Amino acid sequence: MKIHEYQAKQLMAERGIAVPVGRVATTVEEAVAAVRPIVSETANPVVVVKAQIHAGGRGKGRFREHPELGGVTVVTAGIDGGVEAAEEAVRELAAKMLGSTLVTVQTGPEGKPVNRLYIEQGIDIARELYLSILLDRAVSHEVVMASTEGGMEIEKVAAETPEKILRADIDPCVGLLGFQAAALGWGLELEGPAHANFVRFVRALADAATEWDTDLIEINPLVVTADGDVMALDGKMAFDDNALFRHPEVVAMRDVTEEDPDELEAKEAGLSYIKLDGTIGCMVNGAGLAMSTMDIIKYFGGEPANFLDVGGGANAEQVATAFQIITRDPNVKGIFVNIFGGIMRCDTIATGIVDAVKKVGLEVPLVVRLEGTNVELGKRIIDESGLDVISASDMKDGAQKIVELAK
Repeated sequence: MKIHEYQAKQLMAERGIAVPVGRVATTVEEAVAAVRPIVSETANPVVVVKAQIHAGGRGKGRFREHPELGGVTVVTAGIDGGVEAAEEAVRELAAKMLGSTLVTVQTGPEGKPVNRLYIEQGIDIARELYLSILLDRAVSHEVVMASTEGGMEIEKVAAETPEKILRADIDPCVGLLGFQAAALGWGLELEGPAHANFVRFVRALADAATEWDTDLIEINPLVVTADGDVMALDGKMAFDDNALFRHPEVVAMRDVTEEDPDELEAKEAGLSYIKLDGTIGCMVNGAGLAMSTMDIIKYFGGEPANFLDVGGGANAEQVATAFQIITRDPNVKGIFVNIFGGIMRCDTIATGIVDAVKKVGLEVPLVVRLEGTNVELGKRIIDESGLDVISASDMKDGAQKIVELAK
């Protein structure tokens, strides 16, 4: 689960982690009303207007309706014209940004609609750094990654100058230790108050990451001011869905308008579904078999349109829901149902497929491979349904058939 920047900063501020002063706005009037309190509290006439979407690259992104505007805009009108000028500039920006579509490298060409803005104090930046805390599944614990190349895409830094990425492992028993935080600070070429402030910042953030069960906290950039203060100028957070029952305050921050509606429907139905860019829809039981199915489809020259695991205990209604989600994707040119019945019975899958096809119709080729518990009954249900379904003797046979038919 992801949250917005303003929500991430709210969580950090509650733990005493330094963030700029800011206010969220969902209307033009709310955006304008946020300016005066921020200017008054910070004694700084400069404010920043930030689009709030679940995607990175907002600063370099552009609004489809207003290509002259990016997702992050610094408003300097208040320097010469006072707070009234800053308010009018924010009014003009908010009117254009709210309801418009922001296209970034992470949204893809379709972009994302902007329904929220974050109005934030301007910061006198001396240096920009990169900082993240992520769950590294290769070592089964969280790690800190930091770099002097703040503001850049970390993937580009890793590819071009990997020596500039610093790393520290977080022992789950003791957390990030002082000497590790200090070494990271020295590696970032920080001295004096800036070094001390960074050590406090990164240790507090590491403790928070463990407590919040995050998969990722990314701050890009982490800024150092001329006075040596260290604060999060940006904030991206993603949480482990399996641990959300421990964090009702985080669940309350969920913005379903930012999530794929099909993935949301699948989750509510107890299914694991992730939309991909291919043309062959997949319905499989078990994550391992699902990944193997996608691999063999690619091996024979096809591209999977989704990952969909109906699980070991799905009922016919869940199977029907899964089938409807797959067929709703306009890119799907063929469907491969690959079931190995253990706990999941083949007749349950067959019944769900028949019910779904009768409800939504079948306009693309459908190949079904069933094996395991009640396989003969499952095959008989499909054979007697009168549906135009192609049987496969095994996974290889099924993958070859659906790749060829989808062409």
